[in-house]
Amino acid sequence: MTQGSTRLPVKETNSVLHPPDETQTAIVSLQQVHKAYGNGFKALTDINLEIQSGDFLFVTGPSGSGKSTFLKLLYGEERTTAGEVRVDGLNVGELKGDRLAKLRRRMGIVFQDYKLIPRRTVAENVAFVLWAQGYGRQEIQRRLPPALKMVGLQHKADSFPDELSGGEQQRASIARAIVNTPAIVLADEPTGNLDADNSWQVIKILKKLHAIGITIIVTTHDESLIRLSNHPVVQIRNGHLYRPEPNL
Repeated sequence: MTQGSTRLPVKETNSVLHPPDETQTAIVSLQQVHKAYGNGFKALTDINLEIQSGDFLFVTGPSGSGKSTFLKLLYGEERTTAGEVRVDGLNVGELKGDRLAKLRRRMGIVFQDYKLIPRRTVAENVAFVLWAQGYGRQEIQRRLPPALKMVGLQHKADSFPDELSGGEQQRASIARAIVNTPAIVLADEPTGNLDADNSWQVIKILKKLHAIGITIIVTTHDESLIRLSNHPVVQIRNGHLYRPEPNL
C-alpha cells in the first residue's frame, strides 16, 4: 500500500472520510498530534484526522509504525507530546480519574491477545464490565444475552476461556467490549492471532456493529482483510499518516 498513497498535509483537519461539513462535529479529532518517547523515538508526527460518528475506518501500517500508539491516545492510555486529541467532544489529554473512566465507558476496546479472565466463564467475563461500572444484576441479565448473540456465543456462555478456540476467545472479547452499548469500538489488531476464516468472522461482527451505528476503528496489517471489507483506510508509516489514492 506504499505505492499510490498520499501524505496527509499537516494543516488538513477536515475528515479524511467525508467532505467538510460544518454542521457535523467529529466524534474523533486529532490536530497536529505528536507522540515521542523518552528515548527519542517519534511514534507519531503531525497527525491530523477527523472521524465522524458512524464511520468505519481501518488504520494500517507495518509493525511498529505507531498504530497501537494511535489507539492508546484515543482512550487515554498514552498522552500526546504535542497537539490535541478529542473524543466525543472531550480533550482526552485533560481527563484524569473519574472523567477519563467515564469517557472510556463510551468506548469498547478489543485487543489482539483477548485479555479474558482465565477463571471466569464467558458470561462472567462479559458481565464483569457491567458489574465494574455499577450496573445491577437485573440490568446485567438484560444486556448479557444480546451481546453473546451478536457474536454467536450463546451456547458458550458457561465455558471458560481455555475451552474456547482463538476465534471464540476474540468473539468473547468483542462481546465484552460492546455489552455496555458503546458509541465507539477500538480494535487493535483484532485478527492478529487468528487464521483467515476466524479473521473474517471477526470483521463480519464489526460490520454488524457498524450497521447499527457504532463507530468502528480497526488497526491491522492484514491488507487482504481491508480489501475484502471495502471500508476507508488510512496508513501510518514512519509515524506519518497517509491515505491511499482513490481507486487504488
